[in-house]
Amino acid sequence: MAKGKQETSVVRQRTKIWRALENYGWDALLASIAAFHVLMAPYTKVEESFNVQAMHDIIYHHHHLEKYDHFEFPGVVPRTFLGSLFVSFLASPVVLAMEFFHFPKLYGLIVVRLMLGSFILTTLGFFRRQVKMQFGSQVEAFFAILTASQFHLLYYSTRPLPNIFALGLVNLAYAFWLKRNFKATLRCLVCATMIFRCDIVLLLGPIGLEFLLISFLLGSIQMLYRHKLFVRISVLVDSIMWQRLVWPEFEVLWFNSVLNKSSEWGTHVFYWYFSSALPRSMLAAYPLCLVGMLIDRRLLPYGLPVLLFVMLYSKLPHKELRFIIPSVPMFNLSAAVAAARIHINRKKNVWKLLYLMLIGSLLVSLGCSVITSVASYSNYPAAYALKSLHKIGKVEDGSTKAADCLVHVDSFAAMNGISRFCENKSPWRYSKEEGITIEEFQHGNFTYLLNGHSSIPGFKCLFAVDGFSRLQIQFSLPPIILLMQPKVYVHGNLQCQDVEMKNWPGCV
Repeated sequence: MAKGKQETSVVRQRTKIWRALENYGWDALLASIAAFHVLMAPYTKVEESFNVQAMHDIIYHHHHLEKYDHFEFPGVVPRTFLGSLFVSFLASPVVLAMEFFHFPKLYGLIVVRLMLGSFILTTLGFFRRQVKMQFGSQVEAFFAILTASQFHLLYYSTRPLPNIFALGLVNLAYAFWLKRNFKATLRCLVCATMIFRCDIVLLLGPIGLEFLLISFLLGSIQMLYRHKLFVRISVLVDSIMWQRLVWPEFEVLWFNSVLNKSSEWGTHVFYWYFSSALPRSMLAAYPLCLVGMLIDRRLLPYGLPVLLFVMLYSKLPHKELRFIIPSVPMFNLSAAVAAARIHINRKKNVWKLLYLMLIGSLLVSLGCSVITSVASYSNYPAAYALKSLHKIGKVEDGSTKAADCLVHVDSFAAMNGISRFCENKSPWRYSKEEGITIEEFQHGNFTYLLNGHSSIPGFKCLFAVDGFSRLQIQFSLPPIILLMQPKVYVHGNLQCQDVEMKNWPGCV
Protein backbone atom coordinates (compact mmCIF):
# COMPACT_ATOMS: atom_id res chain seq x y z
CA MET A 1 0.00 0.00 0.00
CA ALA A 2 2.80 2.40 0.99
CA LYS A 3 4.69 1.47 -2.18
CA GLY A 4 1.65 2.28 -4.31
CA LYS A 5 1.30 5.71 -2.66
CA GLN A 6 5.00 6.37 -3.23
CA GLU A 7 4.69 5.49 -6.92
CA THR A 8 1.63 7.73 -7.22
CA SER A 9 3.54 10.58 -5.62
CA VAL A 10 6.44 10.11 -8.05
CA VAL A 11 4.05 10.12 -11.00
CA ARG A 12 2.44 13.33 -9.75
CA GLN A 13 5.81 15.00 -9.34
CA ARG A 14 6.84 13.98 -12.84
CA THR A 15 3.53 15.28 -14.16
CA LYS A 16 4.10 18.63 -12.43
CA ILE A 17 7.62 18.86 -13.83
CA TRP A 18 6.37 18.01 -17.32
CA ARG A 19 3.60 20.61 -17.09
CA ALA A 20 6.10 23.21 -15.88
CA LEU A 21 8.39 22.43 -18.81
CA GLU A 22 5.44 22.50 -21.18
CA ASN A 23 4.29 25.89 -19.90
CA TYR A 24 7.60 27.59 -19.21
CA GLY A 25 10.27 25.54 -20.99
CA TRP A 26 10.30 27.77 -24.05
CA ASP A 27 10.42 30.85 -21.81
CA ALA A 28 13.45 29.40 -20.02
CA LEU A 29 15.18 28.76 -23.36
CA LEU A 30 14.63 32.30 -24.64
CA ALA A 31 15.50 33.84 -21.27
CA SER A 32 18.78 31.91 -21.06
CA ILE A 33 19.82 33.15 -24.53
CA ALA A 34 18.94 36.74 -23.64
CA ALA A 35 20.84 36.46 -20.35
CA PHE A 36 23.84 35.03 -22.22
CA HIS A 37 23.87 38.11 -24.46
CA VAL A 38 23.82 40.36 -21.38
CA LEU A 39 26.72 38.57 -19.73
CA MET A 40 28.75 38.41 -22.94
CA ALA A 41 28.17 42.06 -23.87
CA PRO A 42 26.97 43.96 -20.79
CA TYR A 43 27.84 47.39 -22.13
CA THR A 44 25.64 49.77 -24.09
CA LYS A 45 25.84 52.06 -27.11
CA VAL A 46 24.95 55.70 -27.68
CA GLU A 47 21.34 54.88 -28.68
CA GLU A 48 20.75 53.51 -25.18
CA SER A 49 22.65 56.22 -23.32
CA PHE A 50 19.66 58.26 -22.12
CA ASN A 51 17.85 55.40 -20.40
CA VAL A 52 21.08 53.85 -19.11
CA GLN A 53 22.23 57.10 -17.52
CA ALA A 54 18.69 57.74 -16.24
CA MET A 55 18.51 54.34 -14.53
CA HIS A 56 21.94 54.90 -13.01
CA ASP A 57 20.91 58.32 -11.67
CA ILE A 58 17.56 57.09 -10.33
CA ILE A 59 19.22 54.22 -8.47
CA TYR A 60 22.26 56.07 -7.13
CA HIS A 61 21.15 59.73 -6.91
CA HIS A 62 17.45 59.26 -6.10
CA HIS A 63 15.76 62.67 -5.72
CA HIS A 64 18.93 64.74 -6.21
CA LEU A 65 18.03 65.88 -9.71
CA GLU A 66 20.94 68.31 -9.91
CA LYS A 67 23.29 65.31 -10.20
CA TYR A 68 21.41 63.75 -13.11
CA ASP A 69 23.29 63.33 -16.39
CA HIS A 70 20.53 64.53 -18.71
CA PHE A 71 20.86 68.16 -17.64
CA GLU A 72 24.47 68.25 -18.85
CA PHE A 73 23.88 66.03 -21.88
CA PRO A 74 20.17 66.35 -22.81
CA GLY A 75 20.46 64.83 -26.28
CA VAL A 76 18.74 66.04 -29.42
CA VAL A 77 15.20 65.54 -28.10
CA PRO A 78 13.89 64.79 -24.59
CA ARG A 79 12.93 61.24 -23.70
CA THR A 80 10.49 59.94 -21.11
CA PHE A 81 11.72 58.70 -17.73
CA LEU A 82 8.77 56.35 -17.21
CA GLY A 83 10.52 53.27 -18.62
CA SER A 84 13.68 53.97 -16.63
CA LEU A 85 11.66 54.51 -13.45
CA PHE A 86 9.85 51.19 -13.97
CA VAL A 87 13.04 49.17 -14.49
CA SER A 88 14.89 51.00 -11.70
CA PHE A 89 12.05 50.20 -9.30
CA LEU A 90 12.42 46.49 -10.12
CA ALA A 91 16.21 46.51 -9.98
CA SER A 92 16.81 48.78 -6.97
CA PRO A 93 16.60 46.12 -4.21
CA VAL A 94 19.14 43.90 -5.97
CA VAL A 95 21.47 46.79 -6.85
CA LEU A 96 21.36 48.18 -3.31
CA ALA A 97 22.16 44.74 -1.90
CA MET A 98 25.13 44.45 -4.25
CA GLU A 99 26.28 47.93 -3.27
CA PHE A 100 26.20 46.87 0.38
CA PHE A 101 28.62 44.04 -0.48
CA HIS A 102 30.79 46.45 -2.54
CA PHE A 103 30.11 44.95 -5.95
CA PRO A 104 31.31 47.09 -8.89
CA LYS A 105 28.75 49.36 -10.52
CA LEU A 106 28.92 47.29 -13.69
CA TYR A 107 26.90 44.59 -11.94
CA GLY A 108 24.15 47.16 -11.54
CA LEU A 109 24.06 47.60 -15.31
CA ILE A 110 23.72 43.84 -15.73
CA VAL A 111 20.85 43.77 -13.22
CA VAL A 112 18.83 46.56 -14.85
CA ARG A 113 19.27 44.95 -18.26
CA LEU A 114 18.16 41.57 -16.91
CA MET A 115 15.11 43.19 -15.33
CA LEU A 116 14.19 44.85 -18.61
CA GLY A 117 14.70 41.57 -20.45
CA SER A 118 12.47 39.79 -17.92
CA PHE A 119 9.66 42.22 -18.65
CA ILE A 120 10.03 41.96 -22.44
CA LEU A 121 10.26 38.16 -22.41
CA THR A 122 7.28 37.93 -20.05
CA THR A 123 5.17 39.82 -22.57
CA LEU A 124 6.59 37.67 -25.38
CA GLY A 125 5.71 34.56 -23.35
CA PHE A 126 2.15 35.82 -22.97
CA PHE A 127 1.98 36.23 -26.74
CA ARG A 128 3.47 32.74 -27.25
CA ARG A 129 0.81 31.15 -25.05
CA GLN A 130 -1.92 32.81 -27.11
CA VAL A 131 -0.21 31.43 -30.22
CA LYS A 132 -0.50 27.98 -28.70
CA MET A 133 -4.20 28.44 -27.92
CA GLN A 134 -5.04 29.71 -31.41
CA PHE A 135 -2.68 27.70 -33.63
CA GLY A 136 -1.57 24.68 -31.60
CA SER A 137 1.53 23.45 -29.77
CA GLN A 138 3.56 22.75 -32.93
CA VAL A 139 3.23 26.33 -34.14
CA GLU A 140 4.14 27.47 -30.62
CA ALA A 141 7.25 25.28 -30.68
CA PHE A 142 8.42 26.60 -34.05
CA PHE A 143 7.67 30.16 -32.93
CA ALA A 144 10.04 29.67 -30.00
CA ILE A 145 12.66 27.83 -32.09
CA LEU A 146 12.69 30.51 -34.78
CA THR A 147 12.97 33.24 -32.13
CA ALA A 148 15.80 31.38 -30.39
CA SER A 149 17.72 30.99 -33.67
CA GLN A 150 17.56 34.73 -34.36
CA PHE A 151 20.04 37.17 -32.89
CA HIS A 152 18.49 40.61 -32.86
CA LEU A 153 15.15 40.12 -31.07
CA LEU A 154 16.66 38.48 -27.98
CA TYR A 155 19.76 40.67 -28.08
CA TYR A 156 17.67 43.84 -28.19
CA SER A 157 15.21 42.59 -25.55
CA THR A 158 17.58 43.66 -22.77
CA ARG A 159 18.69 46.93 -24.38
CA PRO A 160 17.10 50.02 -22.73
CA LEU A 161 15.86 51.66 -25.91
CA PRO A 162 12.50 53.45 -26.26
CA ASN A 163 11.74 50.96 -29.04
CA ILE A 164 12.18 48.06 -26.61
CA PHE A 165 9.96 49.57 -23.92
CA ALA A 166 7.35 49.98 -26.66
CA LEU A 167 8.00 46.38 -27.82
CA GLY A 168 6.77 45.06 -24.48
CA LEU A 169 3.44 46.82 -24.94
CA VAL A 170 3.24 45.72 -28.58
CA ASN A 171 3.75 42.10 -27.51
CA LEU A 172 0.84 42.50 -25.09
CA ALA A 173 -1.22 44.07 -27.88
CA TYR A 174 -0.51 41.10 -30.17
CA ALA A 175 -1.56 38.67 -27.42
CA PHE A 176 -4.82 40.50 -26.77
CA TRP A 177 -5.36 40.68 -30.52
CA LEU A 178 -5.20 36.89 -30.77
CA LYS A 179 -7.65 36.72 -27.85
CA ARG A 180 -10.01 38.99 -29.82
CA ASN A 181 -9.83 41.57 -27.02
CA PHE A 182 -9.73 44.58 -29.30
CA LYS A 183 -10.07 47.23 -26.60
CA ALA A 184 -7.06 45.91 -24.70
CA THR A 185 -5.11 45.71 -27.98
CA LEU A 186 -5.74 49.35 -28.82
CA ARG A 187 -5.11 50.38 -25.22
CA CYS A 188 -1.62 48.85 -25.26
CA LEU A 189 -0.79 50.40 -28.63
CA VAL A 190 -2.05 53.84 -27.55
CA CYS A 191 0.05 53.63 -24.39
CA ALA A 192 3.15 52.65 -26.40
CA THR A 193 2.50 55.51 -28.84
CA MET A 194 1.89 58.25 -26.29
CA ILE A 195 4.69 57.37 -23.89
CA PHE A 196 7.53 55.48 -25.55
CA ARG A 197 7.48 55.64 -29.37
CA CYS A 198 5.20 58.01 -31.22
CA ASP A 199 5.84 56.10 -34.45
CA ILE A 200 3.92 53.08 -33.12
CA VAL A 201 0.98 55.08 -34.44
CA LEU A 202 1.97 53.59 -37.81
CA LEU A 203 1.08 50.20 -36.35
CA LEU A 204 -1.91 51.49 -34.40
CA GLY A 205 -3.40 52.97 -37.56
CA PRO A 206 -3.62 49.79 -39.70
CA ILE A 207 -4.73 47.65 -36.77
CA GLY A 208 -7.32 50.21 -35.69
CA LEU A 209 -8.50 50.52 -39.28
CA GLU A 210 -9.01 46.78 -39.41
CA PHE A 211 -10.96 46.83 -36.14
CA LEU A 212 -13.12 49.83 -36.84
CA LEU A 213 -13.19 50.01 -40.65
CA ILE A 214 -15.06 53.13 -41.74
CA SER A 215 -15.56 54.41 -38.18
CA PHE A 216 -11.79 54.25 -37.52
CA LEU A 217 -11.31 58.03 -37.33
CA LEU A 218 -14.08 58.56 -34.79
CA GLY A 219 -13.04 55.49 -32.82
CA SER A 220 -9.40 56.57 -32.76
CA ILE A 221 -10.30 60.04 -31.51
CA GLN A 222 -12.43 58.51 -28.77
CA MET A 223 -9.66 56.07 -27.88
CA LEU A 224 -7.06 58.84 -27.70
CA TYR A 225 -9.39 61.02 -25.62
CA ARG A 226 -10.19 58.23 -23.17
CA HIS A 227 -6.51 57.45 -22.75
CA LYS A 228 -5.25 60.99 -22.32
CA LEU A 229 -4.26 59.72 -18.86
CA PHE A 230 -1.13 58.30 -20.52
CA VAL A 231 -0.21 61.78 -21.72
CA ARG A 232 -0.90 63.31 -18.32
CA ILE A 233 1.34 60.77 -16.59
CA SER A 234 4.14 61.36 -19.07
CA VAL A 235 3.83 65.15 -18.87
CA LEU A 236 3.68 65.09 -15.05
CA VAL A 237 6.68 62.81 -14.49
CA ASP A 238 8.87 64.06 -17.33
CA SER A 239 8.22 67.73 -16.59
CA ILE A 240 9.54 67.13 -13.07
CA MET A 241 12.59 65.25 -14.35
CA TRP A 242 13.38 67.73 -17.12
CA GLN A 243 12.52 70.78 -15.00
CA ARG A 244 10.28 72.19 -17.74
CA LEU A 245 6.85 71.48 -19.20
CA VAL A 246 7.39 68.68 -21.71
CA TRP A 247 5.63 65.78 -23.45
CA PRO A 248 8.69 63.93 -24.84
CA GLU A 249 7.02 61.88 -27.55
CA PHE A 250 5.33 64.94 -29.05
CA GLU A 251 8.73 66.63 -29.38
CA VAL A 252 10.15 63.44 -30.89
CA LEU A 253 7.28 63.31 -33.39
CA TRP A 254 7.82 66.96 -34.30
CA PHE A 255 11.59 66.48 -34.67
CA ASN A 256 11.42 63.28 -36.75
CA SER A 257 8.28 63.70 -38.82
CA VAL A 258 7.57 67.42 -39.13
CA LEU A 259 11.11 68.80 -39.18
CA ASN A 260 12.48 65.56 -40.68
CA LYS A 261 15.80 66.15 -38.89
CA SER A 262 16.37 62.45 -38.23
CA SER A 263 17.69 62.31 -41.80
CA GLU A 264 20.86 64.00 -40.54
CA TRP A 265 21.83 60.65 -39.01
CA GLY A 266 21.81 58.90 -42.40
CA THR A 267 19.26 57.70 -44.92
CA HIS A 268 18.47 54.48 -46.76
CA VAL A 269 16.42 53.57 -49.80
CA PHE A 270 12.71 52.85 -49.45
CA TYR A 271 13.07 49.05 -49.59
CA TRP A 272 15.97 48.83 -47.08
CA TYR A 273 13.83 47.25 -44.35
CA PHE A 274 12.78 44.47 -46.74
CA SER A 275 16.17 43.97 -48.38
CA SER A 276 18.44 44.28 -45.33
CA ALA A 277 16.89 44.82 -41.89
CA LEU A 278 14.24 42.09 -41.90
CA PRO A 279 16.43 39.42 -43.58
CA ARG A 280 19.19 40.04 -41.00
CA SER A 281 16.86 40.06 -38.02
CA MET A 282 14.60 37.15 -39.05
CA LEU A 283 17.04 34.93 -40.99
CA ALA A 284 15.28 31.61 -41.79
CA ALA A 285 11.91 33.01 -40.73
CA TYR A 286 11.97 35.72 -43.39
CA PRO A 287 10.98 33.64 -46.45
CA LEU A 288 8.73 31.46 -44.30
CA CYS A 289 6.61 34.36 -43.02
CA LEU A 290 5.23 35.10 -46.49
CA VAL A 291 4.48 31.42 -47.03
CA GLY A 292 2.61 31.28 -43.72
CA MET A 293 0.20 34.06 -44.72
CA LEU A 294 -0.48 32.30 -48.02
CA ILE A 295 -1.23 28.85 -46.60
CA ASP A 296 -3.27 29.92 -43.55
CA ARG A 297 -5.95 32.56 -44.12
CA ARG A 298 -6.26 33.16 -40.38
CA LEU A 299 -2.93 34.97 -40.52
CA LEU A 300 -3.93 37.59 -43.08
CA PRO A 301 -5.82 39.84 -40.61
CA TYR A 302 -2.73 39.81 -38.37
CA GLY A 303 0.08 39.88 -40.91
CA LEU A 304 -1.18 42.53 -43.32
CA PRO A 305 -1.47 45.41 -40.81
CA VAL A 306 2.04 44.66 -39.52
CA LEU A 307 3.33 44.51 -43.10
CA LEU A 308 1.67 47.87 -43.75
CA PHE A 309 3.38 49.21 -40.63
CA VAL A 310 6.81 48.39 -42.10
CA MET A 311 5.83 49.85 -45.48
CA LEU A 312 4.66 53.10 -43.88
CA TYR A 313 7.85 53.30 -41.85
CA SER A 314 9.84 52.79 -45.04
CA LYS A 315 8.72 56.24 -46.22
CA LEU A 316 10.87 57.85 -43.53
CA PRO A 317 14.38 58.31 -44.98
CA HIS A 318 16.25 57.60 -41.72
CA LYS A 319 16.04 53.87 -41.07
CA GLU A 320 17.33 51.56 -38.33
CA LEU A 321 16.53 47.95 -37.59
CA ARG A 322 15.31 48.74 -34.08
CA PHE A 323 12.55 50.95 -35.50
CA ILE A 324 10.68 48.01 -37.02
CA ILE A 325 11.58 45.34 -34.46
CA PRO A 326 7.96 45.30 -33.12
CA SER A 327 7.00 43.62 -36.40
CA VAL A 328 9.28 40.61 -35.84
CA PRO A 329 7.13 38.65 -33.30
CA MET A 330 4.11 38.71 -35.60
CA PHE A 331 6.18 37.79 -38.65
CA ASN A 332 7.70 34.94 -36.60
CA LEU A 333 4.19 33.66 -35.94
CA SER A 334 3.49 33.53 -39.66
CA ALA A 335 6.83 31.77 -40.27
CA ALA A 336 6.06 29.29 -37.48
CA VAL A 337 2.78 28.35 -39.16
CA ALA A 338 4.65 27.58 -42.40
CA ALA A 339 7.35 25.62 -40.55
CA ALA A 340 4.74 23.58 -38.67
CA ARG A 341 2.97 22.73 -41.93
CA ILE A 342 6.26 21.51 -43.41
CA HIS A 343 6.96 19.47 -40.27
CA ILE A 344 3.54 17.82 -40.31
CA ASN A 345 3.92 16.77 -43.97
CA ARG A 346 7.62 15.87 -43.74
CA LYS A 347 7.05 12.19 -44.61
CA LYS A 348 5.35 12.96 -47.91
CA ASN A 349 7.49 12.85 -51.04
CA VAL A 350 7.13 16.47 -52.09
CA TRP A 351 7.66 17.82 -48.58
CA LYS A 352 10.83 15.87 -47.68
CA LEU A 353 13.09 18.28 -49.50
CA LEU A 354 11.31 21.26 -47.95
CA TYR A 355 11.79 19.72 -44.51
CA LEU A 356 15.52 19.24 -45.11
CA MET A 357 15.74 22.84 -46.32
CA LEU A 358 13.91 23.95 -43.17
CA ILE A 359 16.35 22.12 -40.90
CA GLY A 360 19.30 23.45 -42.89
CA SER A 361 18.04 27.03 -42.77
CA LEU A 362 17.56 26.80 -38.99
CA LEU A 363 21.15 25.62 -38.59
CA VAL A 364 22.38 28.42 -40.84
CA SER A 365 20.36 30.91 -38.79
CA LEU A 366 21.90 29.58 -35.61
CA GLY A 367 25.39 29.89 -37.11
CA CYS A 368 24.74 33.45 -38.24
CA SER A 369 23.46 34.34 -34.77
CA VAL A 370 26.61 32.92 -33.15
CA ILE A 371 28.85 34.93 -35.50
CA THR A 372 26.85 38.11 -34.89
CA SER A 373 27.00 37.52 -31.14
CA VAL A 374 30.79 37.20 -31.23
CA ALA A 375 31.01 40.36 -33.33
CA SER A 376 28.77 42.24 -30.90
CA TYR A 377 31.09 41.32 -28.02
CA SER A 378 33.87 43.25 -29.79
CA ASN A 379 31.67 46.27 -30.44
CA TYR A 380 32.32 48.09 -27.15
CA PRO A 381 36.06 48.88 -27.24
CA ALA A 382 35.81 51.99 -25.04
CA ALA A 383 34.25 50.03 -22.19
CA TYR A 384 36.99 47.41 -22.33
CA ALA A 385 39.59 50.19 -22.46
CA LEU A 386 38.20 51.80 -19.29
CA LYS A 387 38.02 48.42 -17.56
CA SER A 388 41.68 47.75 -18.39
CA LEU A 389 42.63 51.23 -17.22
CA HIS A 390 40.96 50.59 -13.87
CA LYS A 391 42.84 47.31 -13.55
CA ILE A 392 46.33 48.40 -14.63
CA GLY A 393 46.19 51.92 -13.26
CA LYS A 394 44.69 50.80 -9.96
CA VAL A 395 45.21 53.38 -7.22
CA GLU A 396 45.55 52.33 -3.62
CA ASP A 397 43.29 54.25 -1.26
CA GLY A 398 44.99 57.31 0.13
CA SER A 399 48.10 56.99 -2.08
CA THR A 400 47.05 59.49 -4.72
CA LYS A 401 44.86 62.55 -4.73
CA ALA A 402 41.53 62.35 -6.52
CA ALA A 403 42.61 65.05 -8.95
CA ASP A 404 45.49 62.82 -10.08
CA CYS A 405 43.00 60.28 -11.44
CA LEU A 406 40.85 62.47 -13.63
CA VAL A 407 39.82 60.56 -16.75
CA HIS A 408 38.53 62.35 -19.83
CA VAL A 409 36.12 60.38 -22.00
CA ASP A 410 35.49 61.94 -25.41
CA SER A 411 32.24 61.60 -27.37
CA PHE A 412 33.59 58.71 -29.47
CA ALA A 413 34.44 56.67 -26.35
CA ALA A 414 31.14 57.59 -24.70
CA MET A 415 29.27 56.26 -27.74
CA ASN A 416 31.15 52.94 -27.72
CA GLY A 417 30.37 51.34 -24.41
CA ILE A 418 31.07 53.77 -21.56
CA SER A 419 28.26 54.79 -19.23
CA ARG A 420 28.15 55.88 -15.61
CA PHE A 421 27.75 52.25 -14.61
CA CYS A 422 31.35 51.74 -15.80
CA GLU A 423 32.78 54.31 -13.41
CA ASN A 424 34.68 53.49 -10.21
CA LYS A 425 34.51 55.34 -6.92
CA SER A 426 37.02 57.89 -5.63
CA PRO A 427 39.90 58.55 -6.24
CA TRP A 428 38.72 58.07 -9.83
CA ARG A 429 36.92 61.01 -11.41
CA TYR A 430 35.52 61.37 -14.90
CA SER A 431 34.85 64.14 -17.39
CA LYS A 432 32.92 64.12 -20.66
CA GLU A 433 33.62 67.76 -21.42
CA GLU A 434 33.17 68.45 -25.12
CA GLY A 435 34.84 70.90 -27.47
CA ILE A 436 38.43 70.35 -26.27
CA THR A 437 40.96 70.27 -29.11
CA ILE A 438 43.89 67.84 -29.17
CA GLU A 439 46.34 70.67 -28.51
CA GLU A 440 44.40 71.90 -25.47
CA PHE A 441 44.64 68.62 -23.54
CA GLN A 442 48.27 69.24 -22.52
CA HIS A 443 47.20 72.42 -20.74
CA GLY A 444 44.54 70.63 -18.69
CA ASN A 445 44.74 68.52 -15.55
CA PHE A 446 43.60 65.21 -17.00
CA THR A 447 45.53 62.13 -15.87
CA TYR A 448 44.18 59.80 -18.55
CA LEU A 449 42.42 60.27 -21.87
CA LEU A 450 40.17 57.79 -23.71
CA ASN A 451 39.56 58.67 -27.35
CA GLY A 452 40.06 57.62 -30.94
CA HIS A 453 43.37 59.46 -31.49
CA SER A 454 46.61 57.48 -31.61
CA SER A 455 48.80 60.38 -30.40
CA ILE A 456 48.19 63.53 -28.37
CA PRO A 457 50.79 66.20 -27.47
CA GLY A 458 51.86 66.04 -23.82
CA PHE A 459 50.49 62.50 -23.36
CA LYS A 460 51.91 59.01 -23.75
CA CYS A 461 49.88 56.34 -25.51
CA LEU A 462 49.54 53.63 -22.86
CA PHE A 463 47.59 51.01 -24.79
CA ALA A 464 44.96 50.56 -27.48
CA VAL A 465 41.87 48.36 -27.61
CA ASP A 466 40.75 46.69 -30.80
CA GLY A 467 37.16 46.73 -31.98
CA PHE A 468 35.16 44.90 -34.60
CA SER A 469 35.79 46.14 -38.14
CA ARG A 470 34.14 43.72 -40.58
CA LEU A 471 33.63 40.07 -41.51
CA GLN A 472 35.87 38.38 -44.04
CA ILE A 473 35.03 35.20 -45.95
CA GLN A 474 37.93 32.89 -46.79
CA PHE A 475 38.34 29.51 -48.50
CA SER A 476 39.79 27.79 -45.44
CA LEU A 477 38.86 26.97 -41.87
CA PRO A 478 37.28 28.87 -40.29
CA PRO A 479 35.38 30.09 -43.37
CA ILE A 480 34.43 33.39 -41.70
CA ILE A 481 36.77 35.49 -39.57
CA LEU A 482 36.26 38.75 -37.69
CA LEU A 483 38.67 41.49 -38.63
CA MET A 484 39.67 43.78 -35.77
CA GLN A 485 41.46 47.10 -35.70
CA PRO A 486 42.47 49.60 -32.98
CA LYS A 487 39.46 51.70 -32.07
CA VAL A 488 40.12 53.33 -28.70
CA TYR A 489 43.42 54.64 -27.33
CA VAL A 490 44.27 55.29 -23.67
CA HIS A 491 46.75 58.10 -23.03
CA GLY A 492 48.56 59.11 -19.84
CA ASN A 493 49.74 62.56 -18.84
CA LEU A 494 53.56 62.72 -19.05
CA GLN A 495 53.64 65.00 -16.00
CA CYS A 496 52.05 62.32 -13.81
CA GLN A 497 54.61 60.11 -12.05
CA ASP A 498 52.12 57.27 -11.70
CA VAL A 499 51.86 57.03 -15.48
CA GLU A 500 55.65 56.61 -15.86
CA MET A 501 56.00 54.14 -13.00
CA LYS A 502 53.44 51.56 -14.11
CA ASN A 503 54.04 48.87 -16.72
CA TRP A 504 51.68 49.65 -19.60
CA PRO A 505 51.13 47.39 -22.65
CA GLY A 506 51.97 50.26 -25.01
CA CYS A 507 50.56 51.15 -28.41
CA VAL A 508 51.82 49.39 -31.51
